[in-house]
Amino acid sequence: MHMHHDLTPAERARLLHLATTASVLTASVLIAGKLAAWLMTGSVSVLASLVDSTMDVLASLINLVAVRYALQPADADHRFGHGKAEALAGLGQATFIAGSALFLMLQAVDRLLRPQPIGELMVGITVMGFAIAATAALLLVQRHVIRRTGSTAIKADSLHYLTDLATNLSIIVALLFGAFGYPGLDPLFALAIALYILKSAWSIGAEAVDLLMDRELPEALQARIFDIAAGEAGVLGVHDLRTRQSGHTYFVQMHLELDDALPLVAAHAIAERVEAAIRGALPGAEVIIHEDPASIVQRLRTHAGAPA
Repeated sequence: MHMHHDLTPAERARLLHLATTASVLTASVLIAGKLAAWLMTGSVSVLASLVDSTMDVLASLINLVAVRYALQPADADHRFGHGKAEALAGLGQATFIAGSALFLMLQAVDRLLRPQPIGELMVGITVMGFAIAATAALLLVQRHVIRRTGSTAIKADSLHYLTDLATNLSIIVALLFGAFGYPGLDPLFALAIALYILKSAWSIGAEAVDLLMDRELPEALQARIFDIAAGEAGVLGVHDLRTRQSGHTYFVQMHLELDDALPLVAAHAIAERVEAAIRGALPGAEVIIHEDPASIVQRLRTHAGAPA
């Protein structure tokens, strides 16, 4: 979950909107083209590709709604924001992708058992060629957005279209082999693609589950937060650092150990400085700090360390 810290929420929203709209438009055009190609060729791998694109449109629409919802600011019922909607969408999509992979496998096995000739070859190849060009253009847009935002949902969406690109290429190869009298290779390509799609579904699902289960931020980032807090003047120690990510918001909690004799005002000022420094590293992060007198923490540690 690499995220870039130089984006304002408005820029992020604009980029996510661009990516989701582009994917819905592209997939709609592809469905129309592949439907025509399938009706003319009767090729099972073109049919598999058509189903795949239909799944994509459904998944992209889920995405459009989820990303829009995830970007909503916190409200009275969701005081921590709506960021997890994005992870839920990722999970839903992983299920979708796995479903279309299994469908592809069934189709391929059926065709292996019952090979049949393929009609209107040039039409099939032309349509798949067009599909490749359109998909490649969309992938470039998505790549730019992912690089800037690190969004789980767009990453999931982009994986669809990457598998789509692989599917389309292999279908052209399969159609060509069919033309030269080897229709049996078509379903083998379909099987290979299906396995690759399943693998990608697993990785999207795993990342979404991490977000939903409040997994800690990556260790390097935790260490950086710890160093920022421990390095602030007046801080004698840091413990109980806890972190999580929800959508694009980071949550950080910790206890600071401060000098017993500090006035509350001075202790508060130190905590404010630590908060500001952490937000400098993670814009928009929610930071909660508990201030502890160092002597009490020391006493607890001594007790914990003493032989029972």
